[in-house]
Amino acid sequence: MEPLRTDEVATHLVSRSVRLPSPPVTASLAAVRRPRTLWTAPDEPTVVGGGAAVTVEADGPGRLREVRESASALLETADVEGPTVARPRFFGGFAFHEDATGRGPWADFPAARFVVPEVQLVFDDDEAWVTVTAVDTTPETVEDRLDAVREMLQNFEEAPPEGPPGVSKRHRTTSIDAWRESVETAVSRIRSGELRKVVLAQALEVELDQPASVPDLLARLGETYPDCHRFLVEPAMGASFLGATPERLVSLRGREVSTGALAGTTGRGDTDDEDEWLAEELLASEKDNHEHELVAETIREQLDPLSAEIRVGDRGVRKLATVQHLWTPIDATLEHDEHVLSLVEALHPTPAVGGLPPKAALDVIRDTEPFDRGWYAAPVGWFDADGDGSFAVAIRSATVEGTMATLFAGVGLVADSDPDAEWDEVQLKYRPILDELERDD
Repeated sequence: MEPLRTDEVATHLVSRSVRLPSPPVTASLAAVRRPRTLWTAPDEPTVVGGGAAVTVEADGPGRLREVRESASALLETADVEGPTVARPRFFGGFAFHEDATGRGPWADFPAARFVVPEVQLVFDDDEAWVTVTAVDTTPETVEDRLDAVREMLQNFEEAPPEGPPGVSKRHRTTSIDAWRESVETAVSRIRSGELRKVVLAQALEVELDQPASVPDLLARLGETYPDCHRFLVEPAMGASFLGATPERLVSLRGREVSTGALAGTTGRGDTDDEDEWLAEELLASEKDNHEHELVAETIREQLDPLSAEIRVGDRGVRKLATVQHLWTPIDATLEHDEHVLSLVEALHPTPAVGGLPPKAALDVIRDTEPFDRGWYAAPVGWFDADGDGSFAVAIRSATVEGTMATLFAGVGLVADSDPDAEWDEVQLKYRPILDELERDD
């Protein structure tokens, strides 16, 4: 069906759920039809979605409000039967810039899009639930469809996993000379007081030896990065957007908020001793701690008007397969009930992916980066009828379509940033996706 706009919510949603023997997540993702959804995050159920019972799109400065209003009007009148864990949710995200251009791999990605999957599978510990949702139909029709989907999943034969497709060609959208010039210009603006921090990104276009299997690529990312947020967002056709991001933007349960500051990066050591030395160097780094504190301070300031209490944890090092980051957990209790999209609007873009002051940093990003960020470094996630939800920052990510993939990575610049060191950090941040595309031979 056509996407709904803010004045087109006069439709009736019907949803039914049933428990089923837990099929493999990868096989389930391969079995459902586009647009597909995957969401898996620490301490949350894993969700696979297929098809779109309803789609809500919006653009411009009011896009988050428009999505919230359209979705709320639909969910308030929904006929839903099933446990809380299995009830329908909206999955999707937003472009980094409110006026998305839709260039390159982002041709089918608007400024904001959320879908309620037609078929939703939820994996919660040892339980699995399948939910079928449709609009403007009878409960009996939905229940018949649910029976058919359950039978299909129970009889689906899982195909052997595909290995990495291999990379035959690479094209950088930013040359090292152009990068040095951009970083030096940004640093001079920071030293002059015009900026406090700005995040500049690069894109790496790669040609694959054969089409990549999106479900298998996500499965490999899950094995290497089990503690990250893995996501898949797809339009009905065109490129798939996926990633394994270590950065949670925000989650909301009732009035309890969880977020955090993730900024400051170093590599992993070849030995335990070298790894620990690198972590200690990161913790002692004046440059990285300055960058990190700018992010943590801004998140606290953004949450303060909405919160009755904010709690900041101890700063530490978060270790991933290829990099280590400075990490500070931040939790809050809200003063009043809020929708998670209100928190998303307050926090995006964090200085970890944008900069300070926000408007000046966004202007520099627009003027400097020779590619369209699209949904890279933007919020992706879900929300439900209560306004609860969970969103991640879509870094360590790529678009994949056939034999082409575009990878994205960025770094935070402060007054003492070195162009060559920042270039090396970008290459480290490509590795999570690139390692799962390249063959070992």
